[in-house]
Amino acid sequence: MPTQQPAIETNIEERLRMLPRYHVLLHNDEFNDMEHVVRSLLYTIMSLTINQAVAIMLEAHNSGIAHVISCPRETAEFYAQTLNEFGLTSTIEPE
Repeated sequence: MPTQQPAIETNIEERLRMLPRYHVLLHNDEFNDMEHVVRSLLYTIMSLTINQAVAIMLEAHNSGIAHVISCPRETAEFYAQTLNEFGLTSTIEPE
C-alpha cells in the first residue's frame, strides 16, 4: 500500500516557504566578551558554523548590529529570546 508521507512533507515545506520571514538581529553591547557571544550563537542556531558565528559577532561589534538569520516569525522569536537569555541583546524585524 503506497504511503502519502512524501506528498505531506512536500506540502509542509511549501507552506513553510510561504510564511512571512523575520530577521534576527544581534546588537553590540559592552558587557559580553566575544567568546561568550560566539558560543551563544552556536548553541542557539545550530546551523551556524564557527566562522559564521565569529563573522556575526564581529559585525555586531564593529557596526553595532548584525543580521544573524532570517526565518519564520515563531522561530525568529525563539532565537531572539534564547540569545537574550544568554545575556545578549537580540531583536527581530520583518524581512
